[in-house]
Amino acid sequence: MSSREFDIIIPPGKVKERLDVYLTHHIENATRSKVQQGIKEGFITVDGKKVKVSHTVAPGEVIHIIIPKPPAPDVVAENIPLEILFEDDYLLVVNKPAGMVTHPAYGNYTGTLVNALLHHCNLGLSTINDQTRPGIVHRLDKDTSGIIVIAKNDTVHAHLAKQFSKRTIDRAYWAIVWGRFEKAKKSGLIDAALGRSKSDRKKIAVSDTGKAAATEYEVLEEFEYLSLVKLKLRTGRTHQIRVHLHHIGHPVFGDPTYGGRRIAWGGTEKKKKEEVGQFLKIINRQALHAKTLGFIHPVTKETLHFESQLPPDFTEILNLLRQSSL
Repeated sequence: MSSREFDIIIPPGKVKERLDVYLTHHIENATRSKVQQGIKEGFITVDGKKVKVSHTVAPGEVIHIIIPKPPAPDVVAENIPLEILFEDDYLLVVNKPAGMVTHPAYGNYTGTLVNALLHHCNLGLSTINDQTRPGIVHRLDKDTSGIIVIAKNDTVHAHLAKQFSKRTIDRAYWAIVWGRFEKAKKSGLIDAALGRSKSDRKKIAVSDTGKAAATEYEVLEEFEYLSLVKLKLRTGRTHQIRVHLHHIGHPVFGDPTYGGRRIAWGGTEKKKKEEVGQFLKIINRQALHAKTLGFIHPVTKETLHFESQLPPDFTEILNLLRQSSL
């Protein structure tokens, strides 16, 4: 059984809380009962010492966490409909809907893209990854919609992975973001290293000690207080686009994690708040879509390019924005 270890440093000025309550809010997928069990069993220590679950955290304390990882359960095939853009004997390209997890993980062992692929491909998927990620060459966040390529055997998987590694894959995302960009900044490069947030382990943050990350952006269309942008990744870090856009003051509209569900631009007058509220009811996720994907077929050597339609929630907001701009 493998495990994961990390430290959380209580930041200055933090309001004092019980240790079990604090960690429940700052560890991904944590429940209070599991945190309490971890403290009692010595998997969670403070400044190198065992403490009680009622210990009150204080600024500067270093909490060391060891999370034992139980073996993943068997992943089963499920008859879930897929929007397939392309398929042959070697790979397939799928337009993943928002709300679908790419592969099984803690809390999501059914209803994922992998469960659907196992049924569709009758177990004919690459095995380079562990048993929970057959065929998965790259991934999209649960609430990011768009194109993803799947490998049916290990040779094809390795070739595709190499193209991703060398950044020869042609892929672009579209996003609706808060605000209008300055005239001289309608396109550019966001170059900011990313790492796990020290104050909230569930989030990624810009960090001087993080891994290099770079995102190209181009404004496609502007409205009163929102913009439609096209984005290309030079690196592939977790939550990269969402964190980078939040970092430059243009969070992805609707993003519940990185500031996209509160009014960031355009004032707070009643009419504007009502309009934003209407848009947020339409889209209950980040307005981010992996729209295009291009690569060289590992077997036929043909250059393939795919483009997907924007999902209905994304399109509805754009249509309303265009109407209000008339």
